[in-house]
Amino acid sequence: MRRAAAALIALVCWAGIAIQFSDTYARTQAVLESLWILLRFFTIVCNVALAISMTAVAAGRRVSEFLQGGVTLAILLVGSVYVTMLAGLHPLSGAALVADYLLHYVSPVCMTAYWLLLTPHRKLRWSAPWLWALFPIIYFAYVLARGAADGRYPYPFIDIGKIGTERTLLNALGIGVMFVNVGYVFVWLDRRLPLGLLTRPAKAQLEGS
Repeated sequence: MRRAAAALIALVCWAGIAIQFSDTYARTQAVLESLWILLRFFTIVCNVALAISMTAVAAGRRVSEFLQGGVTLAILLVGSVYVTMLAGLHPLSGAALVADYLLHYVSPVCMTAYWLLLTPHRKLRWSAPWLWALFPIIYFAYVLARGAADGRYPYPFIDIGKIGTERTLLNALGIGVMFVNVGYVFVWLDRRLPLGLLTRPAKAQLEGS
């Protein structure tokens, strides 16, 4: 069940990424330029990370509970920020709209459900949220460097050219605080969620039946 669910999540992510790439390529007619544009966005970076990790799980590879918790928190941030701050800013239709739903709605919901129901629990430490936070911090530094070079920023709340450095840093700090706090909620839940039938090994299920 766990591998099948992971395969489904990976398929959602890869499909969304592929559709978004196809839509971007239709406008640029250049592979490298399309990739460069897409890799500006936290949505794409997170969905790629999620797709790779869930593909590994589906293939029977060992992916640590720490990493699964981190990608779940990151993709949940993607969905939350999009719904509260970005949805509706740019009218979408066709393939772009399909990719939008897959990457901003379907993958966060599916991965959160997967983490709650199918990821083994009681493995996380209280230091995990600060280690997970390195991911968005590195991304933030990366987009600021890109923006300083070409003057383009992926999101209006970190657009230094329009809102200034101080406001950008305050917005990033606010999102970072939210990220770490929700991370602590994840650890709190992890220490209280039962392993349950959905996460117990098959042998244990047979012995308990």
